[in-house]
Amino acid sequence: MSLFSAEHLVALGVVVLACVAVTLAARRRPGSWIHPTAAVIAAIILVAEVSWYAVYLPRQAGWSASYGLPLQLCDVAGFIVPAALLWRQWLLVELSYFWGLGGTLQALITPDLREHFPSYPYWQFYLTHGAIVVGALFLTVGLRRYPRPGAVPRIFLLTLGFAIVVGLVDLVTGGDYMYLRQPPQNGSLLNLMGPWPWYIATGAMLALIVLLILDLPFWRARRKV
Repeated sequence: MSLFSAEHLVALGVVVLACVAVTLAARRRPGSWIHPTAAVIAAIILVAEVSWYAVYLPRQAGWSASYGLPLQLCDVAGFIVPAALLWRQWLLVELSYFWGLGGTLQALITPDLREHFPSYPYWQFYLTHGAIVVGALFLTVGLRRYPRPGAVPRIFLLTLGFAIVVGLVDLVTGGDYMYLRQPPQNGSLLNLMGPWPWYIATGAMLALIVLLILDLPFWRARRKV
């Protein structure tokens, strides 16, 4: 799929509209509808995520530890965001927001996707990634579950720790989870950060900057608490 083609832009537009709709509704008209809506968003993410690894991938290429584990950051967010939507524990909400927007949003803008509309991979990609972003904003902006003080260093260290674990998995399996061995073939910000392994260090610094930017909208809100 070509970047910024019609099928790409339409999907992005639907995600934006969904984000605006649920966050504005939650802020202006909170009520009993909040809990079932959170459950529906969680269910969409989980069904789309599990269907890929449990049904589609084994039928298409068989299963291999080098590509069949849910270890991309977006995949992990596909389980964390539903958990946060259902239980709303602070750390889960923070991970949902920073990983959901910091990682998944970038994947939506520059998707590593070869299939086209209306194939199953197309729907699975945009349902999963789009619902993750919707769920993360619903929790933080809509329900006002703002990241706590110290969230940026906390999430950054957790991200580095997770990347180290994934790097060991890549080493053992020969996989490329989190693109720690080579950048996406379809192009992304990582392709602009130099050759391996330097783009990993550059990507880590960029990740910290992104976390700081994502945290900016909540500085003023935290002062009022």
